[in-house]
Amino acid sequence: MTENLKTAIIVGSTGLIGTHLLERLITDERYGKIVLLSRRRHILESPKIETIITDFSSDQVLKQSIIGDEVFCCLGTTINKAGSKDNFKKIDLHLPLIIAEYAVANKVRGFYLVSSLGASTSTLNFYLKTKGQLEKALQDLNIERLAIFRPSLLLGKRSEHRFGESIGGFVFPMFNPFLLGPLKKYRPIQAHAVAAAMINVANSDRIQSIYESDEI
Repeated sequence: MTENLKTAIIVGSTGLIGTHLLERLITDERYGKIVLLSRRRHILESPKIETIITDFSSDQVLKQSIIGDEVFCCLGTTINKAGSKDNFKKIDLHLPLIIAEYAVANKVRGFYLVSSLGASTSTLNFYLKTKGQLEKALQDLNIERLAIFRPSLLLGKRSEHRFGESIGGFVFPMFNPFLLGPLKKYRPIQAHAVAAAMINVANSDRIQSIYESDEI
């Protein structure tokens, strides 16, 4: 790695935000190495990229791989795709938390998480409650720099089709003129904007820990 350049670790690089994040980091001169922890190789290629193919079950692989300056965690699925609530929690709660624990153990300075608008430990919505539980667990860890991003409905072309998001991406933008003031955070947001915000915060002196969709 080139001296003084940073190493970024991306978990969830093949998803919508993760792909935009990777595209930006490849061209960002502040980063000399990008470690991808993934179940499959990404279609994007660069001399900067080091891909660790893993099913995330090996503690040894995770311990040896999560070494660098910043972790960008873009993991996320749906209950339908996961197949059950238990499997959903494994992907959206337990796995990100394990990644964060290894990051802390290896003295990775920053951890930047994609969560969801409405995430809360007190909600009755299972999806949002799980996201809130992850946020709370991360805040309880001794992470030097933690930033949580809560985007609204994501806009952008996915490699996988999500029917609900496709419909929402068509309908919800029509309501944007009416979503003002406190309602502004409910406007749909482009995935590339979330990726850009994550990198900007990682390279700033901001100490804010949670960013709602309108702040992103």
